[in-house]
Amino acid sequence: MDAEKDKVMRMLRRMMLIRRFDETVKELVQRGELVGAAHCYIGEEAVAVGACAALRDEDYITGNHRSHGHPIAKGGDVRRAMAELLGKATGYCKGKGGSMHLADFTIGILGESGIVASALPVAVGAALGSKMKGNDRVVIPFFGDGASNQGACHEAMNLAAIWKLPVIFLCENNQYAVTTNFRDTVAVENISDRAVAYNMPGILVDGQDVMAVYEVTQQAVERARNGQGPSLIEARTYRYEDHSEGLNRILREPYRTDEEVAEWRARDPIVLHSRWLVEQDIATQEEIDGLRAEVAAAIEEALQFARESPYPEPEDLTTDMYADPIPIS
Repeated sequence: MDAEKDKVMRMLRRMMLIRRFDETVKELVQRGELVGAAHCYIGEEAVAVGACAALRDEDYITGNHRSHGHPIAKGGDVRRAMAELLGKATGYCKGKGGSMHLADFTIGILGESGIVASALPVAVGAALGSKMKGNDRVVIPFFGDGASNQGACHEAMNLAAIWKLPVIFLCENNQYAVTTNFRDTVAVENISDRAVAYNMPGILVDGQDVMAVYEVTQQAVERARNGQGPSLIEARTYRYEDHSEGLNRILREPYRTDEEVAEWRARDPIVLHSRWLVEQDIATQEEIDGLRAEVAAAIEEALQFARESPYPEPEDLTTDMYADPIPIS
């Protein structure tokens, strides 16, 4: 397999991994096997995969509450991710982080946070460290349309612009902050229009097209590595599921129409990329079907690994903390 085919097929595989991973998460929540909040990334896979394809392993990313997809897109281990969600000691954070806190410093995954917009200042700090060390690493903080209205987001963009830090602010505009449409809370036509206030490029891209996301991110990464500072990319995308699993059972009325959901499902990023691969004679349908079967087996193996892994020991409760909150005299 030549390098170009390997790259675009890897994109398809990672989108499929994210999709099957989160479909499994949804099933686990419905069965009561996974306890706590779970926010599925289904429908948005092209954003994380396209963006991370433009990065090196040593580059950094940060995420948010909807971040199962980001570590997988960066090359993370689905077995350790699944184990973390099930609270097992073999998980990325030894079972202590759960669904909203996956991290792997060895491949640049600095972690996620359920606190909206809180990872953006972390990303800017990492970018400052990169600039001070002169190692030309870039950082992509992934955040949503809701986070784009938070003060921490604007402070982070302003500081990155002033110091020309190597950050690509990537807004995954799935158009709803829980149930509120972004057009009801954002004064400009596009979130990317806000870039002008910070003297950085603002790019609006089709978030369902993995190749389009890859290309604009690649340009922003090159700009950042060359010392030209940050960029703001708005990837217009859509989540097919509700904000979190089980939310539809408590809502009093729907916040979006069946027609709207169907329209976006018709532009499924995995289907679009698969079709493009066939049309460009890069892959056959048989290859794509084989990849899908391989991915299904990998996620099933990850689930088995997670189920068979041990839970953390009670005495591990306070390990990995900066200080022991229960000092023993």
